[in-house]
Amino acid sequence: MDRTTDFLVVGSGVAGLCFALRAAQYGKVLIVTKASVTDANTNYAQGGIAAVTDSTDSFEKHIHDTMVAGDFLSKESVVKIVVEEAPDRIKELVEWGIDFDKRPDGSFDLHKEGGHSDFRILHHKDNTGFEVERALVEAAKKNKNITMVDHFYAVELITQHYLGQTVTRYDDNIECYGIYALNTKTGKVEKILSKITYLATGGIGNIYQVTTNPPIATGDGIAMVYRAKGVIDNMEFVQFHPTSLYHPGERPSFLITEAMRGFGAILKTKDGKTFMEKYDERGCLAPRDIVARAIDNEMKVRGDEFVYLDATVTDHEELKKHFPNIYEKCLSIGIDITKEPIPVVPAAHYLCGGIRVDTVGRTTIKHLYAGGETSCTGLHGANRLASNSLLEALVFAHRSAMDSKDYIDKLSIREDIPDWNDEGTVNNEENILITQSFKELQQIMTYYVGIVRSNLRMKRALDRLYILYNETEELYKRSKITVPLCELRNAINTAWLVIKMARRRRESIGLHYNIDTPRKH
Repeated sequence: MDRTTDFLVVGSGVAGLCFALRAAQYGKVLIVTKASVTDANTNYAQGGIAAVTDSTDSFEKHIHDTMVAGDFLSKESVVKIVVEEAPDRIKELVEWGIDFDKRPDGSFDLHKEGGHSDFRILHHKDNTGFEVERALVEAAKKNKNITMVDHFYAVELITQHYLGQTVTRYDDNIECYGIYALNTKTGKVEKILSKITYLATGGIGNIYQVTTNPPIATGDGIAMVYRAKGVIDNMEFVQFHPTSLYHPGERPSFLITEAMRGFGAILKTKDGKTFMEKYDERGCLAPRDIVARAIDNEMKVRGDEFVYLDATVTDHEELKKHFPNIYEKCLSIGIDITKEPIPVVPAAHYLCGGIRVDTVGRTTIKHLYAGGETSCTGLHGANRLASNSLLEALVFAHRSAMDSKDYIDKLSIREDIPDWNDEGTVNNEENILITQSFKELQQIMTYYVGIVRSNLRMKRALDRLYILYNETEELYKRSKITVPLCELRNAINTAWLVIKMARRRRESIGLHYNIDTPRKH
């Protein structure tokens, strides 16, 4: 029996949950997740949410900071929308039970991070994302119009393609009717049909060897939309967080929030010398792309495997109070951050591009919305300003829900969708084919399409990726569907889009740094 719903939400991070809570006022909502409900990138967001809430700050300053960080490729109209709607979305979070840290007088205890000209980061200690996820999941579980189903893996979007019709990219008439999803408990691919589908499938960090993203971040939504002939933008802009904990073998890498540098921690080489002043007048509080490239360069020039983030220069009791999870994590591997510097390395962290959406989150495919990291709203431009990502998810999830409610009653469930056809396929008995290909993909992207790129490296990456693509597509055609096989296929598709758009970009700007194509301005 087919599963049907008014609103189908794929993913359970902040974007998916906020959309679901809003949409539940206007119809039945089904949330499906590939792993557990709380296994989302949101959980790993330590820093906080940027919003103008203090009288010393202003919308104009937040807009300007966002434009500067995005290397002026951000869409100013979108930036204005997100910044000006932020206070209302923050009020909703508080109503849903998020406990932001406050000062003794009851005002928000605001942090300052790289690229920000004022204190505007709302936070809950050093695990803001976890606190947001906790509160939103609790709110969703209490809502009678929301059903959450875990361990359902979205395999493909259902469009006219599955009805035998030919569609092409930039076709204005492509429609989404739901998804085919693998029930990992039964091993069967099921139809989930909906009037409105909302993709909140997260990022792509696992196409790289070192990432702060959870294992689920394999670009699934982006790959599905691309195969369905939807439009994808700005994939060349992959943000590497400058400071993840250097602890070889641990995956995902533990994030050392940028707020620690805002608190006073200083970057140093292994011999104790500061270096950021050589790269930017803002020093350790320069935007992330500049800091990440500076660390990458220092490591390569010196032949070191990491640099240090020295927080011993700060108030030790306040340090432990503001960053308890970082303190405990480092202590667990023998580092007392009040007495010793923290070894850190850059790690793939956030995708500024993704599925093209308009100002209410509509994709180029009808009845399909996207939000959060999987979408490209134009807010981030060439580089995301710290702590703008959770804010973007909140604002656009709200706007998507408000837009879709206006025509949900005019839509109906499509009843002529065929079942998933896996006739002639067999179980793949050699999982080494998948795991080894994934390792090769991560090596290719890390060494050839990472923080610093060149035309030759990207050409080599593309040549090697074609081999992996052909091998994986052949395996996919003859094998029963499994999550690892689909994740590999999606990751290859996503990596190809990163390389394709990086090669097309003919200047170094923001997060895309190519030694063969310098800045033009």
